[in-house]
Amino acid sequence: MPHPESRRLRSAIAAALPAAVATGAMLVGAAPAAAYIGPGAGFAVASSFMVFFATFLIAIGVLLIWPFRTAWRVIRRKRPAKTWIKRLVVVGLDGQDPKITERLMAEGELPNFQKLAEQGCYRRIETTYPAISPVAWSSFSTGTNPGKHNIFDFLDRDLRSYLPKLSSAHIGRLEKYLRVGNYRIPLKKPEIRLLRKSKPFWTLLGERDIWSTILRVPITFPPDKFKGAQLAAMCVPDLLGTQGTFQLLTTRAPEGEFKEGGMRQVLEGGPEEYTARIEGPENTFRVDEEPMRLDTTIRLDRQAGRAQVTIGDTEVELVLGKLSDWVELSYRAVAGVKVHGLARLQLLEADEHVSLYVSPINISPEKPAMPVSHPSYYSTYLAKQVGPYATLGLAEDTWALNEKVTDDGTFLQQTYDIENERERMFFSALDRLREGSLVCVFDGTDRIQHMFWRYTEEGHPAAAGAGDAPHKDAITELYRNNDALVGRVMEKLRPGDLLMVLSDHGFDSFRRGINLNRWLLDQGLLTLKEGADGKADWLTDVDWSRTKAYSLGLAGIFLNLEGREASGIVKPGAEAAAVKKQIMDGLRGLRDEERGEIGINEAFDAEEIYSGPYKRNAPDLIIGYNAGYRTSWDCATGIVDTPVFEDNVKAWSGDHCIDPRLVPGVFFCSHAIDNEAPSLLDVAPTAMELFGLPVPGHMEGRPMFSKDRLPQLAKQPSVAAA
Repeated sequence: MPHPESRRLRSAIAAALPAAVATGAMLVGAAPAAAYIGPGAGFAVASSFMVFFATFLIAIGVLLIWPFRTAWRVIRRKRPAKTWIKRLVVVGLDGQDPKITERLMAEGELPNFQKLAEQGCYRRIETTYPAISPVAWSSFSTGTNPGKHNIFDFLDRDLRSYLPKLSSAHIGRLEKYLRVGNYRIPLKKPEIRLLRKSKPFWTLLGERDIWSTILRVPITFPPDKFKGAQLAAMCVPDLLGTQGTFQLLTTRAPEGEFKEGGMRQVLEGGPEEYTARIEGPENTFRVDEEPMRLDTTIRLDRQAGRAQVTIGDTEVELVLGKLSDWVELSYRAVAGVKVHGLARLQLLEADEHVSLYVSPINISPEKPAMPVSHPSYYSTYLAKQVGPYATLGLAEDTWALNEKVTDDGTFLQQTYDIENERERMFFSALDRLREGSLVCVFDGTDRIQHMFWRYTEEGHPAAAGAGDAPHKDAITELYRNNDALVGRVMEKLRPGDLLMVLSDHGFDSFRRGINLNRWLLDQGLLTLKEGADGKADWLTDVDWSRTKAYSLGLAGIFLNLEGREASGIVKPGAEAAAVKKQIMDGLRGLRDEERGEIGINEAFDAEEIYSGPYKRNAPDLIIGYNAGYRTSWDCATGIVDTPVFEDNVKAWSGDHCIDPRLVPGVFFCSHAIDNEAPSLLDVAPTAMELFGLPVPGHMEGRPMFSKDRLPQLAKQPSVAAA
């Protein structure tokens, strides 16, 4: 018999076919995005001219070959003889911190977490080096250290140009096409390839005919192919090909470009009607790749505080200060081909000046311009179930709040709306899962702590002038919300289920930034070009012929190694070891004299902390920042000419990119485990053993249950909600 979820997914094929036939897709070339290098940040990506046509063919193919595939699977069925559980349910709460969790449990604020801990178990769980989401979740899924799964940061560097590139996916360009005047017809789709190595446990389970549903687990773009269903997460791009670019349509005079993930569009006209154009993806059906744009008209009713907004063929009525629901935006690429996206709008002001906020334009899940799910029609299936939803990897618009375009209330609404979308998907999948695994990661904990930590501690530089902020208790409210979610999950458990609730890392304050490149400059290890002032982005002011080390991204420092980097000058072997030692000695206990505190605990040698065939791709040194410190904003974007230490005054005021020993995650389980000090690497081998499968030799984690305890799992009753 086919899996129940397979049957329901096939029933969504009919819904996918119209979209598959109706349109081709955008083709966006790769170019650096002017966005902060944080969770989900990256570069423009490419989609396929044939993606919808391919979806059509896949849908038809599934219908035609399903009877034969089912018969073949029955014949060569490889299911294990004995499984110890029916369903493994994993709820990921990105960034939930053990210190906050333990305090609130002690105060009686988290009754469901407390009951889960008492009836099953609770432990702090060891995170990865570095404690960054793409690294940590990749170790969670594969059971390996970064040296085996190849994800070390959000970004990597191009060894030829030293420019940053997305670490998790390779995005090819359109290379084969037929030119017709000013247009070109794609003959081959650009390559989109996941750079995470090692198979995740759901792929290994699928190889033994065990179903998994995987919802929004980071570093699943492009989606894995396995027996199951998956909705991708970090680093799914927006429709512009970036990792989240909002747009501000305004009559206000420009005050300089946004530093992070935003663009201004001028509103013209008035006093009651204004026009502008909302930018879309580059149209690579055109030789000049001119971006597609949508004509936009705003008709104001100032007295009522309302506006009628027309975007292309779409009309929506806005109330001043209120965030709209999802609005579909359709860009015309060529005759008969449209690219579809979703955005949320907010009329910010409608008085002397008029301003309209347009959120990053998410790829439409119902009519996706590139694969965001496996099977490709699964995103459409979900849209039919729960309505329109966010697909962008970093869907919560942290950049607009950092740039003070939106406010705390708008950000919280975005975040909770996205959490609610995901919760509906999760419970729908849980209700339909008869046996196998279900994993869903909820991002709200990470995002709200990033943006609201400034209200949790007195004297945080980012909270200056905040006064009695209406959302000062946002983090505590979030943890209560997580507790209620866990309670609802516990109510759905059946005999034979095992529930894990975990986070990939904890959290702490981000009060001060450290510019490692400026420190390297002061130490004579980095040199600027003649006449350069170090103010340019992406290290473009650096003289590589005289530079021994540099920092890029959030994780650490690279040596400018001869034979590896294009202009490397540090010889491998003794010289490289000496430069490493010089940096490690200099950074160990680095003091922030202005604050009288330690900024960096130590730098970790990648050769010592990683093993595996891909450790050569890692930063040579991973930086263990002290609590309260992190890579500065300017260092993250390759600017050299700022102080080594400086205050962080942005809303993004909490972080976890510090010494991993300071930010373990949380781990709750509905059954007591035998491992007193679990690691994220332990989850994947535990999943294998729970389903009666041998743990692959490449996995480094340890199963959490001893062999003699496994038979007890099926007999133990399910936990109940508080």
